[in-house]
Amino acid sequence: MPEIKSHRRALLAITVCVGLTTAAVAAAEKNYGPGVSDAEIKIGQTMPYSGPASSYGTAGRVAQAYFTMINDHGGVNGRKIRLISLDDGYSPPKTIEQVRKLVEEENVLLIYNPLGTASNSAIQKYLNGKQVPQLFLSSGSSRFNDPRNFPWTMGWLPNYVIEGRTAVTFMTKGRPSAKIAVLYQNDDLGKDYLRGIHDGLGDKARSMIVAQTSYEVTDATIDSQVISLRATGADVFLNVSTAKFATQAIRKVHDLGWKPQHYVISLSSSIGSVLRPAGFDRSAGIISGAILRDPADPDTMKSTAYADYVAFLKKYYPDGDPTDISNVTGYSVAQTFVQVLKQAGDNLTRANVMREAANLRDFAPPMLLPGLTINTGPADYQPLKSIRLVRFENDHWTLINE
Repeated sequence: MPEIKSHRRALLAITVCVGLTTAAVAAAEKNYGPGVSDAEIKIGQTMPYSGPASSYGTAGRVAQAYFTMINDHGGVNGRKIRLISLDDGYSPPKTIEQVRKLVEEENVLLIYNPLGTASNSAIQKYLNGKQVPQLFLSSGSSRFNDPRNFPWTMGWLPNYVIEGRTAVTFMTKGRPSAKIAVLYQNDDLGKDYLRGIHDGLGDKARSMIVAQTSYEVTDATIDSQVISLRATGADVFLNVSTAKFATQAIRKVHDLGWKPQHYVISLSSSIGSVLRPAGFDRSAGIISGAILRDPADPDTMKSTAYADYVAFLKKYYPDGDPTDISNVTGYSVAQTFVQVLKQAGDNLTRANVMREAANLRDFAPPMLLPGLTINTGPADYQPLKSIRLVRFENDHWTLINE
C-alpha cells in the first residue's frame, strides 16, 4: 500500500508539473493580428503630402524616418515596423479611398496618426465598424475622445475646446471691455475651437465677440476676411486657422497696420512652416499654445532631448527642418507608439494594441514640455489634457509662466 500511494503521489506531481508547463507555454505563445509576423509589424497612414495642408506632411516623413531608426536598432521586441504612408491631399473622400486600400488590400494592423479633423471624421465609423485601431490620430477634436461609442479611435493632441477656452481666458484677462474678432476654419476643427472660446467667455461672449468669420480650406486667400475683421475695431484677434492660412493672416494683420493681441492656434505655431514665411517682424508678440519644447529656443538647444532630436534628423531625415514643430510632433507621437508596442510584447492583436494605448502612465517623450505627461485609461482616450501658453519673441517661443 505505501508503494501504491507513493506511485500516485509521483503521478500527481508529474501531472501538476505538465499542467504548469503547458500553462506557461500557452502564456508565452505569440498572438498576432493582421499585418504582424515574427519579423514585421505593418501599419498604415494617410497624410496630406499635397493640397492646402501639405506643410503638415512632414510629420509623416519624420515618422517614417523614426521607425527606420528603430528598425536599424533591432526593431521593437525583435520586429521591424513597416509604415505605408499614402497621400490623401487633405481631402476626406481621398482619405476614405486610401484607408480602405490600407485595410482591405494591404491588410495593415492599424491606421497610425492620420492627419486632419475632417479626414479622420470621414473614416471613424468605417474603422470602428471593422475594429481597426485609428491610433494617435492628428486632431484635437473632442469627437475623438469617445471610447464608449468609438472604442477603436484615439487621438494624441490636446482637445481643441480646451485650447480655445484657455486662449480666450488668457487673452481677455484684465480686459473686461475687450473686443474679440475670430477667424476660423469652417469644419469640426474650427467649430471646436469656437465652442471653447464661447465656453471660456460664458455670458460675456455675446458682448465681447464683435465678429467671427470663417473660411474654407479650398479658399485661395483669407485677405478679405482679415480686412473685414479689422474694420470692427477689435483689439483681440483669435486666429483659428491651419498653417497656410495662418501665415496669410499674420502677414495681412501686420500689413494693414492692425495691432490686436494676436493668438495663433498651436497647430499653426511652427516657426519653420508658418512664422518664418510670414516674417519674424510680422510675428513678434503673437501668443500661442504649446505642448512641446520649441526647437528654436536657446534653453531647449542646451538639452539632451534637443541634441538627440537633431542628431536623429541629421542622420535619418536630413531634409527635415529642426524648427518645424510638425517634425517635433511626429517624432514624439512615434515615440509614444513605440512605447505601446513595447507594452504589447508578443500579443500584437488589434484589441491588445488598443488596450495598451489605453494603459499609458506618466509617459513623457523627451521633447514634451516640462510638467506635461501622457496618461490614458479605458474610459480616458485623451493622452494630453493640458496646454501651456507661449509668446513669440525675436526668433523663438518663450513660455508664459501662468
